[in-house]
Amino acid sequence: MQSFPRSRREFLQRAAGGFGALALAGMLAEQAQANPADPLAPKKSHFPAKAQRVIFIFSTGGVSHVDTFDHKPKLIADHGKTITIDNWQGKKGTFERTLKKPNWAFARHGKSGTWVSGLFPKLAGVIDDVCVFNSLYGDHTGHDKATMGMHTGSFNFARPSIGSWVSYGLGTVNRNLPSFVVLAPHAPYTGAQAWGSDFLPGCHQGTHIVPGPNPLPNLKPRVPYPDLQAMELDLLRSVNSAHRESRAAEAALDAQIRAFETAYGMQQEAPEAFALTGETDATLGLYGIDRKTTAGFGWQCLVARRLAERGVRFIELIDVGSSANWDSHGNMADHERLAKAIDQPIAGLITDLKQRGLLDSTLIVWTTEFGRTPYNLNASAMGREHHHQVFSSWMAGGGVKGGVTYGTSDEYGINPDVDPVHVHDFHATILHLLGMDHEKLTYRYAGRDFRLTDVAGEVVTDVIA
Repeated sequence: MQSFPRSRREFLQRAAGGFGALALAGMLAEQAQANPADPLAPKKSHFPAKAQRVIFIFSTGGVSHVDTFDHKPKLIADHGKTITIDNWQGKKGTFERTLKKPNWAFARHGKSGTWVSGLFPKLAGVIDDVCVFNSLYGDHTGHDKATMGMHTGSFNFARPSIGSWVSYGLGTVNRNLPSFVVLAPHAPYTGAQAWGSDFLPGCHQGTHIVPGPNPLPNLKPRVPYPDLQAMELDLLRSVNSAHRESRAAEAALDAQIRAFETAYGMQQEAPEAFALTGETDATLGLYGIDRKTTAGFGWQCLVARRLAERGVRFIELIDVGSSANWDSHGNMADHERLAKAIDQPIAGLITDLKQRGLLDSTLIVWTTEFGRTPYNLNASAMGREHHHQVFSSWMAGGGVKGGVTYGTSDEYGINPDVDPVHVHDFHATILHLLGMDHEKLTYRYAGRDFRLTDVAGEVVTDVIA
């Protein structure tokens, strides 16, 4: 015999049971400091924004700057020579090391003449839309710490992800989809902290989607009839509203009510957003995929475009996880396989967004946790070690100047030389393009105001169109 709920708590538990893990991620973690009426409501930026959304591409493992975007003629000329350095894998001292030239030839591309290595021939074809940073640097040489630093601005302590900060600062324009989505076959070295909200309200954490034949396995209605489920939701809303009126101090309840409504909306809209059946063969070809493709970086990039045009505020793409990635200690040849997997999809994403008139309002960011050493222990070494002192990243669209290379490293690519850019500066610039002042985007926690850029960070104004 069907039993009826004996309490409000039991009623909520039953009603929530089939909404799916995707929709309910972080729902009950809402904190009272959040806007009790609607923590994800669209918010005004501090000043007019150039970008409305971000597609953040993270290549796990540490991509070699001197093999990709940082052309060093003197490194090529002095290959095999011994030099003295003062920092080896984060340790200070005096070390003798051997210079190692890049494995791939560089050439100038586009009207801008931007240097790109042979690893990225497709990206080289759209390089006039890209702004390359060749003087980026971080604070740690370990994968987990550097990955956390690039995602949260903190190299030592768990903090909210940049995607969570953007969601918190701007809200979302589509309540039927998460404001922050992560498309990743595997987590990076720092795990789910890469998209965690930490002390920010739980609704701002990233929703992790694993590519595959069924990327939304838990997103299904509790009952097979939408009208019946809508009636259940109305009843649930009535019970919650009555409870809310009698408990004025329970600030998180309104956010929970919104979360149930969002879960219902996601059942209607999310499956369509991930379905590629309506895409043309020409569009699929841009990304290097076909109609049978359900995973891979081309699929991730195309789904990112579909989420972007449907109002998702921050989309992160992780091309590989914590294994079989760009961490080429033993063999730089690994870079060729990994670059081939992302080269056409990224170029296709830039081209597709541009054709649809979305590139100007969509900021694409490509980065990694650090670079790789321009030297190694000896001349016979096949790989490169970790190198946080300087590395390359790039941005495209979203108010960034295309065809620009900002900052330079020294003659061998060991340290920044001109216009160094710290990770905090990189983050400050991303927030600025979204119309947010990184010094004003704060959250009160444990007695102090926290922000993505800690107590540092300068906007790199020279790259802004």
